[in-house]
Amino acid sequence: MSTKDKILYFLILHRTGLAVSAFAAFVLLFPLYQDNPYTLGLTNLIALNTIVVLGLNLFIGYAGQISLGHAAFFGLGAYGSALLTVEGGIPAWGALLLTALAVAAIAWLVGRPILRLHGHYLAMATLGLNLVVYTILVQADQLTGGPSGFAGIPPLALGDWAFDDEIRFHYLVWGTALACLLISLNLVRSGVGRGLAALAADEQAAQSLGIDTARAKVRIFVLSAVLASLGGSLFAHCYRFVSPDSFGIFVSVDFVIMVVIGGLGSVWGTLLGASVVTMLPEWIEVFDTYKDIIYGLILVVILMFLPRGLVGGLIDLARNRFVLWIRKNAASRTDQ
Repeated sequence: MSTKDKILYFLILHRTGLAVSAFAAFVLLFPLYQDNPYTLGLTNLIALNTIVVLGLNLFIGYAGQISLGHAAFFGLGAYGSALLTVEGGIPAWGALLLTALAVAAIAWLVGRPILRLHGHYLAMATLGLNLVVYTILVQADQLTGGPSGFAGIPPLALGDWAFDDEIRFHYLVWGTALACLLISLNLVRSGVGRGLAALAADEQAAQSLGIDTARAKVRIFVLSAVLASLGGSLFAHCYRFVSPDSFGIFVSVDFVIMVVIGGLGSVWGTLLGASVVTMLPEWIEVFDTYKDIIYGLILVVILMFLPRGLVGGLIDLARNRFVLWIRKNAASRTDQ
């Protein structure tokens, strides 16, 4: 085997670890290259969306379920941390943890009945959950501030060192996103991930193989809800203000669009999908009036021509090029 072939083999064998290391280095060095607060604010928002969508992709892309209500858990995480820190006097980190535990309990209680549904019935049930939470956030104005929102949320801090500017928050939120990415990558390669793949392919066949599909669906639903809650809590402590409009049904739809554009069942696609959908309003600002139409057209094009999402399409392209390269090398060796 030539040196070139050995290097190529090494890159293929360790591609996931190398990709994670390269991504971590990029995250670490990015503020040194780009310290504009506005740009960092956008990239931090991408990280927050990535945290939420990683969990949603596990639920939709790997478990084969559907949710149009994950903005509800995102909002519960944000308002839970806000209320516990401001009204309850609980330290921000403790509030974040307690909120995640509370959201996990809510997701477990809600998930047990609604996850017996399938297809569009499940989609409508999760959409209804989002509407219920949104209505509570709007109507309970004495507690949540109602449509005017809730302000005065303190930043997260380590001792006297507070995450109160865009650069500091960059390392916090992207570090969290990287940890969630590693958890997702390890999960999908584990026995649990293979069980979820079997569930998505054929639930009855998965049951015949001894997989407790009802329990698996509830567990992955709870995990996705906890990640959404974590993203919401970080959102609240980053912007120090929350309002119900940030957690409506259209936000849930945006999360689903991020999953579809990045690629169903693609962990790395989650990052790309969150980046594209978050940045899209900036790219098409001049066409703001037609934003929804442009969103729809992009989604239709992705579904028609790249059914596996952007990352899946790029992987297919790279695989085809690699196969052609192998065949070309094999043919040249045969000629020699």
